[in-house]
Amino acid sequence: MILYKDILASGKHWSMRMRRGMSLTLVDLHGGANVGMLFYNPENLLERYNAPDTLKCQHTFKLTKGHCLYSDMGRIFCSIVEDSVGWHDTLCGNSHAVSVATKYGKRDYQLDRNNWHQNGNDAFLVEAAKYGLNKQDLAANLNVFTKIVPNEDGVLTYAANQSKANDAIQLRFEMDTLVLLHTCPHPLNPALEYPLGEVEYQISRAEPIQDDDFCKNSCSENQRGFENNRLYHLGL
Repeated sequence: MILYKDILASGKHWSMRMRRGMSLTLVDLHGGANVGMLFYNPENLLERYNAPDTLKCQHTFKLTKGHCLYSDMGRIFCSIVEDSVGWHDTLCGNSHAVSVATKYGKRDYQLDRNNWHQNGNDAFLVEAAKYGLNKQDLAANLNVFTKIVPNEDGVLTYAANQSKANDAIQLRFEMDTLVLLHTCPHPLNPALEYPLGEVEYQISRAEPIQDDDFCKNSCSENQRGFENNRLYHLGL
């Protein structure tokens, strides 16, 4: 049962505290969306999402169902329990004011109001400031709904139309997590005009984790990650 839902238009940002045992579902309403995400431990903001550890411990270049998102303390913020896209980028980082202005033309809120061109970096900074965080606290972020393909020389290419209308990803939270997110363009998006798209987010209660849980058992590293979470929550 969905307990709360809302829609983020393109170029918007939001943040919230997700409780352990809850799930967050993101739905690409029209296709071609991008959702930048960062994760922090609300009880210790120095603990945050670690993209390199997330990839290397699960021996993957992409993220999809069965993968977990790790903190820099070896704990699991959340697990991807459902995914209709099959590929999410956590390598290419974020868009910035200069790159967005160069690609799509400079627009600011004072002159253009809701038709201005927000960038991912500044969107994160706005949300981060609400919790006493600043630019030094930003890290390599997850880009949901975006596929980046490498060739044999390591050149990265944006895969157009990877995410279709109503594609969705569901994240189950394994510990309390501060979530920052935005719907600004991916830095490699080659679109000639500022991309438009809406994303719905839905919050609900997650199903209890069973012994045969797919994410927990997808690799031995994830079993250790879940054990780290168990130790972290002892006595609570």
